[in-house]
Amino acid sequence: MEKKFDINKEGYSVRCLYYCGKDPKAVTDIVIATYGFGGNKENHATKKFAERITAKYKNFGVITFDWPCHGEDARNRMILSEFIEYYQMVIDHAVCDLGAERIYAYGTSLGGYITLLYLNEKGNPFTKIALRVPALHMYQNFANGISEDEWKTLRKGRDITRGFTRKIKMTQEFLDEVKAHDVYAMDFLDYADDIMIIAGSKDEYTSVEDIEEFCDNNVIEYEVIENADHPFTDPKLMDLAISKIIEFFGA
Repeated sequence: MEKKFDINKEGYSVRCLYYCGKDPKAVTDIVIATYGFGGNKENHATKKFAERITAKYKNFGVITFDWPCHGEDARNRMILSEFIEYYQMVIDHAVCDLGAERIYAYGTSLGGYITLLYLNEKGNPFTKIALRVPALHMYQNFANGISEDEWKTLRKGRDITRGFTRKIKMTQEFLDEVKAHDVYAMDFLDYADDIMIIAGSKDEYTSVEDIEEFCDNNVIEYEVIENADHPFTDPKLMDLAISKIIEFFGA
């Protein structure tokens, strides 16, 4: 079953998509699935994951949602703190409105970065956390794609645009926020037992070496999928990653 809904609270409207089996009342465990920059709640990878886990475990549901300025979201300028606000509202909805006994996090790329940032700022409400190719160097990922002319535009206080189907405004203020919140330098030792990270050996944004160092420093379990790029464009490798995450959540 798929159902769209909005969370309207504190002046925000978070556009959500909920996946579950045939009996919504059977759901006791909810995964909050987040995706990479420029994506949206209806992306194929999240849908595939949701279909697989809800078919295997009847008590699991999955919520995904549009980040600020992504998909159908009404905002037009990114503010890093609002990403955390959206995340919190979805967590609260899963627990308070849907009655989840346990919640899980599955974050990819930007979603992995925001999940780690959430843990650092708010603590850990999740039973388990799986991150696929998390953007451990989020600022550098953005900065590497900005031309000198665009830097000049930003320094003048004007926006540049990024994104795919939807053009997203990016400001110097947002980039400064991301630069100041470097998850690679943060300590996650207190949550390490509940986290698993999946890396791609051919990830062009976050190298295997950096993920290995981050995981070793924080004693986090990780696994490298050979020949996988950042978006896991090979369907067989995506299926393998999804299988490992579902196994981790269901263990």
